[in-house]
Amino acid sequence: MKRLFSILAITGLMTFGNVQAQDSTATEAPATEQVQEAAATTEEAAVVEEATDDQTVENVTFTQELKKRFIEGGPGFMGIVLICLILGLAIAIERIIYLNLSTTNTKKLVSEVEGALNSGGVEAAKEVARNTAGPVASIFYQGLDRYSHGLDSAEKSIVAYGGVQMGQLEKNVSWISLFIALAPMLGFMGTVIGMIEAFDQIESAGSMEPSLVAGGIKVALLTTVFGLIVAIILQVFYNYIIAKIDSIVNDMEDASISLIDILSDYSKK
Repeated sequence: MKRLFSILAITGLMTFGNVQAQDSTATEAPATEQVQEAAATTEEAAVVEEATDDQTVENVTFTQELKKRFIEGGPGFMGIVLICLILGLAIAIERIIYLNLSTTNTKKLVSEVEGALNSGGVEAAKEVARNTAGPVASIFYQGLDRYSHGLDSAEKSIVAYGGVQMGQLEKNVSWISLFIALAPMLGFMGTVIGMIEAFDQIESAGSMEPSLVAGGIKVALLTTVFGLIVAIILQVFYNYIIAKIDSIVNDMEDASISLIDILSDYSKK
């Protein structure tokens, strides 16, 4: 009988212990899950924050970075370099517009002048040249206008007025080359002055600390960078303008030779 009670007591204790263990496990499981969920949420927040920071860094455009560096360079030499860029671009754009308007289809013009000359005489050819824009047409008009004084006079007029038109095409181009040379020189001058100021700070402090001169050296180098950027931009425009002028001058020379041949043939009729 005692053995029976002992067995029942041991069985009851074991059953009660298993129930408590299950309850404890059931209670700890949600807590563990909550901890894991909190940790996961924290990691997600950190990832989102890091992604936001990366996106903010990526959203900084080249223009914004350029503006920031320009402000750091100081208003002194940076302002002068900026003036060189503005004036150089203004002249370059004006020249490009002028040269594009001066471009003429010389083959078509020569054909029209020759047809008008054969059908209506010199006055009809002059009217065609007068109604056509561009330096080639202006040279044609001057040559035709002087044809009444002889073929030699017309040829001299074409050559002389061709030089005048070439001067008009090259007008103000030398200023662009000046700004191309001036911008990096101003940048180098700003760098030298900035380095002198940095060494003055070292001398005043009596010690060589990187943090003491790093800012001054960075600002000094920025002037050179922007000077070189301005020179590169203006150099591209300058080369385009020179190539355009050479193309127009070649057309002028070819068209002038063709006009002299046409007038020579016309004078023999």
